Amino acid sequence: MALSFVNPIKTTTFAARMNAQELFQVDFRELTAGEMTRTWHLGDAFFSALDEQEIEHGELTATLRVKKKAAGYRLEIHATGTVEIPCDRCLEPMTQPIDAEDEIEIRLSDHFEDDGERITLPEERPVLDVAWNLYETIALAIPISHVHPDGECAEDVSQYLVEDDEPVRDSSEGEAPQQPADSRWEALRGLTFDE
Repeated sequence: MALSFVNPIKTTTFAARMNAQELFQVDFRELTAGEMTRTWHLGDAFFSALDEQEIEHGELTATLRVKKKAAGYRLEIHATGTVEIPCDRCLEPMTQPIDAEDEIEIRLSDHFEDDGERITLPEERPVLDVAWNLYETIALAIPISHVHPDGECAEDVSQYLVEDDEPVRDSSEGEAPQQPADSRWEALRGLTFDE
């Protein structure tokens, strides 16, 4: 049975779906030298095993470097490649390049704790499933606004987009005739406020 210490709900589900529970686990008892490096190819199987829907597909190389320090360990994550995510404008898939890095401090103690930047693992079982950390590093590298370059959105959406240098057309200038103002508001137009 594999234990998961980072976001147990997410990573336990992930490990069960991947059918390779030890693939993303780092056992800090095995780190005898000062440094260890692992590299993974993260493809569609990695992303489909997660319950997250933002990243649909991807082709990335992720490298994890574990460095032993005087008081614990430092994890350095580096992921490069591309992911496929929905465009914010047209909702069609788009390719987003990724070059992401993250560092996480690991400490050993008598309990588990994760504050986002430092993870404390129990000394009796200092094993960390880094699958969720890899995913978070990649997901946080995606820009807040992710859209196709100009002219590449789906045609049915492109017709409604306005170019940056094109003036925005007022809905009253064109096809729809201007409707008369609501007479209930006409009385308010004559009000003046003296200060």
